[in-house]
Amino acid sequence: MGQGEPKVDQPHIPVLLRPLIRAVAPVTGTWLDGTFGAGGYSRGLLAAGADTVIGVDRDPMVFKMAADWADDYGDRLKLVEGVFSALDTYSDGLLDGVVLDLGVSSMQLDIAERGFSFMKQGPLDMRMGASGPSAADLVNTASEVELADILYLYGEERASRRIARAIVAARADKPLETTLDLAQIVSACLPRPKPGQSHPATRSFQAIRIAVNDEYGELAAGLEAAERALKPGGKLAVVTFHSVEDRMVKRFLQQRSGGAGRANRYAPATEEDAPRFKVLTRKAVGADEDELAQNPRARSARLRVAQRTEAPAGPVDRSALGMPQLRGSA
Repeated sequence: MGQGEPKVDQPHIPVLLRPLIRAVAPVTGTWLDGTFGAGGYSRGLLAAGADTVIGVDRDPMVFKMAADWADDYGDRLKLVEGVFSALDTYSDGLLDGVVLDLGVSSMQLDIAERGFSFMKQGPLDMRMGASGPSAADLVNTASEVELADILYLYGEERASRRIARAIVAARADKPLETTLDLAQIVSACLPRPKPGQSHPATRSFQAIRIAVNDEYGELAAGLEAAERALKPGGKLAVVTFHSVEDRMVKRFLQQRSGGAGRANRYAPATEEDAPRFKVLTRKAVGADEDELAQNPRARSARLRVAQRTEAPAGPVDRSALGMPQLRGSA
């Protein structure tokens, strides 16, 4: 298993780990796990043959939770508090691989004090890191139009205007301070769910969490940073959990692999047109029946993998990525 390979139980099941390892094999050299979380991908990469893994997360709590096993890997595992947009600054040299898992950690959802869950009473926070405006700041200060845009564009919530109006009306009496305050307002605007349907507040909580953490902006910047960070032949693997993220990753890889075509197909190819990636997964990879039986959360997960070429990194046309744009944003 390699130097310092610990024998530990792994309570958290990383989604699509087995197909990811197959798609990026052979795993060697230095890899960066951009969403360390419970450490599932990092441990999987180390077990598969990576010499070193740099585990990055914007949430300092995850490193405290890994303290009882991370040291067993010695110098093979380096932990860094950071964000996608700066992932090309966390290594002294170019990387052999980058893995990004865009799902929200179950650990974060399970801790009521983090304010992610509409099922548990907690402060209305939702920050993945320890700084910046919270969800309470957003819902208590944003205009009705801004709230409606966030709910519709980031959560695909069709009742966005009705919910935004109800939030503004409720906060006129007193500020919204807890997760259940918000969940009750949203639920009152929507029909009672039928058996098997998701909680009425699911889409609204997703939208506000994405806005609070600038998740789409970080994803776009993280894909650009991965292009800069990977050595020729290095692999980029991204696991998404909803359609907007998957669309952004798909279009980025199309644009950077030449699959999106050039604006003028009759003009000669230039260095700027040279593909930066070769796409290795023709279609997004989903979970198989065995994984779904073990982990129903994997049902919405999609994996895309690409390999870095020798072309130098260059500017990315973010307008072509399909990233939702709020009114007034760049």
